[in-house]
Amino acid sequence: MSKWKESAEGLQRSFEFDNFKDAFAFMCRVAFEAERLQHHPNWHNVYNKVDITLNTHDAGGAITEKDHNLAKAIDAIAG
Repeated sequence: MSKWKESAEGLQRSFEFDNFKDAFAFMCRVAFEAERLQHHPNWHNVYNKVDITLNTHDAGGAITEKDHNLAKAIDAIAG
C-alpha cells in the first residue's frame, strides 16, 4: 500500500485522470464498493483530480482494518 500515506487525518492518496468524466466514473465505482463494505471515504474532487482520506469515525478517526480494506479495493478499481 505504498501509494497511500498515513497522516494524522488518516490514510491519504490522490488520483489523477485524463478528464472529469473519468474522475467521476472512478468515484462512482468507489461509491458502490464503499457501500458494499459499509465504509465511506472522505474525498474531494476538482476536475480530473480526486483526493481521498480514509479513517474510521467509530474509532475516533483512527486508521483501522476497514480503512486498509477500502484502500485495497480503491487500488483495484484504479488499476
